[in-house]
Amino acid sequence: MTKFRFCLLALCIVFGALSPLTAFAEEKGQKTDSSAGKADLAPQARSAILMDAGTGTVIYEKNSHDKLPPASITKIMTMLLTVEALDDGRLKLTDKVRTSEYAASMGGSQIFLEPGEEMSVDEMLKGIAMASGNDASVAMAEKLAGSESAFVDMMNKRAEELGLKDTHFANCNGLPAENHYSSAHDIAVMSRELLKHNQIIKYTGSYQDYLRKDSEKPFWLVNTNKLVRFYTGADGLKTGYTSEAKFCLSATASRDGLRAVAVVLGEPNTKTRNSEVSGMFDFLFSQFKVHTIHKSGDTLGTLKIEKGVKATLPVKAEEDYTILLKKGITQEGVRHEAVILDKVKAPVSKGQTIGKLVVYQGNAVVKQYELKASEDIAKAGWWKLFKRTTGSMFSRN
Repeated sequence: MTKFRFCLLALCIVFGALSPLTAFAEEKGQKTDSSAGKADLAPQARSAILMDAGTGTVIYEKNSHDKLPPASITKIMTMLLTVEALDDGRLKLTDKVRTSEYAASMGGSQIFLEPGEEMSVDEMLKGIAMASGNDASVAMAEKLAGSESAFVDMMNKRAEELGLKDTHFANCNGLPAENHYSSAHDIAVMSRELLKHNQIIKYTGSYQDYLRKDSEKPFWLVNTNKLVRFYTGADGLKTGYTSEAKFCLSATASRDGLRAVAVVLGEPNTKTRNSEVSGMFDFLFSQFKVHTIHKSGDTLGTLKIEKGVKATLPVKAEEDYTILLKKGITQEGVRHEAVILDKVKAPVSKGQTIGKLVVYQGNAVVKQYELKASEDIAKAGWWKLFKRTTGSMFSRN
């Protein structure tokens, strides 16, 4: 690779031209919608979107950027911040969450928490995911941020980080509030981000369970998302309803290595909501397949590090890198290229962009994945650099 090409790649990274792995593929051949002559998959929905969760490819959309009340689908962001805290070690499933009087006062769907009652994070997640507990959502928010208002600030900050342009939160549970809105597009982005945390399926995919099982007042949980029982492969994510929002659902299902996310807002009733989402899933699973480019952990190349405690760093796939293909179309003509910076100067930060994986079908770019450093590499001291230099001299001799 020429020096000019390395310089050009470096400039692309600096100025943000390296296309990130966004929630939706905008590349040619990786986006289709109802305007392309396809039948309307969600005719009764006010807004809808269907996507492949693995690649972020949009299969169908309808008014997907309309800002609408999301009702309890709001809790997808509440669950996302909770599982991120679990993964970061700021929270444990066994930690106790104490219910404030304010949390216990929430109306609507709830798990009937009493002021002062304590439940584990594990139990609270069940209450949020399965029973859509407004009280559990507030209790969890207060546990993580000290107050619901501080947690809402975290929600809006995370939405901004995810690039959500159609979303603003006013609470953590979706009860009607001024200036509280989202879109089918943004909800799909949140849903896809939530699905990166595999443990959430344990909660969103369960049809029934218990809270306070060994107490005098056990509480039977039945998932508000009936698709997890009646649609093969469905295992989440969140329902919603208010008189203003009507019937809403962000759903996910997985078959043959392909995971779908479907979002509908403003449906007239639960029967129509479930029927249209099922039809969207049927369309995706019947028409498309996944082609794997690299599996998680595959080595894609080596990054040279100048003046680092390590001279090189293997560049590995952080996840399965895939593209979506129509069934009946072979993967012939699909090729890929890992474009890695020639070298970088230490220090290197974990997660720092160091290149990209470009996937082509024929001459068209169909997908790009960011390649990132897998660990921190500190700058080496002068003595280590001296030994490395003299060592290389003697080895050449």
